[in-house]
Amino acid sequence: MAGPWSLLRPVLGGIVRGASGVAHRLAAIGPRDRRARRFGGFGEGSCISWPTGYVFGERWIHLGDDTLVGSHVTLSAGMVPGQQMVTDPVVRIGDRCLIGRGSAIVGHLSIDIGDDVFTGMNVYITDQNHGYEDVDAPIGRQLPSEDPVTIGSDSWIGSGAVILPGARIGRHVVVGANSVVRGEIPDFSVVVGVPGRVVRRHDGAAWRREGEAT
Repeated sequence: MAGPWSLLRPVLGGIVRGASGVAHRLAAIGPRDRRARRFGGFGEGSCISWPTGYVFGERWIHLGDDTLVGSHVTLSAGMVPGQQMVTDPVVRIGDRCLIGRGSAIVGHLSIDIGDDVFTGMNVYITDQNHGYEDVDAPIGRQLPSEDPVTIGSDSWIGSGAVILPGARIGRHVVVGANSVVRGEIPDFSVVVGVPGRVVRRHDGAAWRREGEAT
C-alpha cells in the first residue's frame, strides 16, 4: 500500500516544477530590464535565458531584435570586467538569432554574427588565440593574437562546434557538429570535420558534393 510520501511527492514535485518554470521566466533578461541597459544594444523582443552564464563587457555587446540567448551562455567582451575596448561593438549578434544552451561567445576585437543564425548547444566562438612563440615563457602569460570573426546570415552552427579567430563564414552555411572552423568558408556551403572542410556547395541550381561534376 502506498505510503503518505509516495502520494504526496507527485503533488509537491508538480508545485516545485511549476514554480521553477515561473522563476526562470521572470529571471530572464529582456529589453525592459535594468540589466539590459548595460548592453550596447538590446533589441526588442530579445531575451537572455535564466540561469545566465558568465556575462561581462556588456557595453560592447549588441543584441538585435527577437534574438534568444539560451541558458548558461557566456557572453564577454574583453578579458576582465571593466576593461576598456578599442572597438565597438566587440560582439554583435543580429536579429532573430538563437544561441544554444551552454555556448560561449568570447570577443576581444570583433565577432559579428548576422541575422537568423542558429547554434546548437555548447558552441564556442572566439576571436583571440594564446601566443605560444616564446618557448621560454608559459603560454598563458604570452601576449595573445586577435583576428575578427564573421558568421553570415541564415547560417546554422551545429552543437559542439568551435569557431576560431579569423573565421569568415559566409551566408547560409551549415557547420557540422563538433567541427573546428577557421579561414574563409564560402556562401551556401556545408563544412564538417577537424579541421573543418567544405563537403557540399550550392551552385545556384542544386546542392552538390565538393568536387562533384555538375
